[in-house]
Amino acid sequence: MIRLTSRIASAAALIALSLPAFQAVAQDQAQTAPEVSAPVPAEAPVFPKPDPANFTAATPTKDVVNAFLQASWGYDETRIWQVQAILKTPVEGISKVVVFVGDKTGKQKPSALQFFTLADGKHIIAGEEIVTFGEHPYADNRAILQKRADGPFHGSPNKDLELVEFADYQCPHCKAAQPTMEKLATDFPKARIVFQTYPLVRIHPAAAVAAAYGACVAKQGGSDAFFLFTSTVFDGQDGLNSPDGTTLTLNSAVTKAGLDPAKIAACAGEPATKAQVEAMEKLAQDLNVNETPTLAINGRLLPIGAMPYETIKKIIEFQAKQDGVGDGK
Repeated sequence: MIRLTSRIASAAALIALSLPAFQAVAQDQAQTAPEVSAPVPAEAPVFPKPDPANFTAATPTKDVVNAFLQASWGYDETRIWQVQAILKTPVEGISKVVVFVGDKTGKQKPSALQFFTLADGKHIIAGEEIVTFGEHPYADNRAILQKRADGPFHGSPNKDLELVEFADYQCPHCKAAQPTMEKLATDFPKARIVFQTYPLVRIHPAAAVAAAYGACVAKQGGSDAFFLFTSTVFDGQDGLNSPDGTTLTLNSAVTKAGLDPAKIAACAGEPATKAQVEAMEKLAQDLNVNETPTLAINGRLLPIGAMPYETIKKIIEFQAKQDGVGDGK
């Protein structure tokens, strides 16, 4: 479930890494293009030569920008780009970066993206989003997750390749993403795949109590019980739409997981459990997770609600290679 609904095309390109604006343009052109007798071979775009006068900022360097874009887009062997400008702004330490982007096949119309790098050298503003930046843009997030992502997990006990799913029990898109997560567990058996509950309480009133129940199930029954509980709650997700339905749905899931609903309910009401749920929310907020489901791949945040499975898989393999770790297979 998208938490912040306003999505600027350039920000979506940098965050979701799929350049939806380019795809939309290509689709529109395909629908309105005149008929021709034979297809015209597409060619890679030729970007205009950058003007040295447009590189007036001392930081970031072109090498740093290219390293950032390689870290973000390098999984896509058809994507090409050119840094066109790095400009000073009236604000000390903030630079404006302009990048031309296209693809080698020529099937997508090239376009320009712009973003502003901040004085800390670690973040940019793209549209309405703040995005991590630098030669290794996901390293800080990775360190935070290795320390604080404490949800139940499948797979490896080590954190060389760590996939952290941020999900809300009442989020329909999270329910729809569960087959994807199950397939990832099959395809990457040596990865550590963590379920990190992120209740979006402003729009999902039952999410926090469901998260509390889940935390208690994990505490009393371990990971196997937790994942059975979680699967059952998602299967009966419509029951979370009313207070009575929430109680029935959660108790049924606890029973199916082999635990005592009364004991889990008592645990869920304890202050320590409430604090644990608040810590789950704080972790997601500190990482700027702004929608569920989001998958963090060694700190790289990837909204996966509408992303094709093969793209997710390719990004995981690419990120593992970037970090110099095994691919989890």
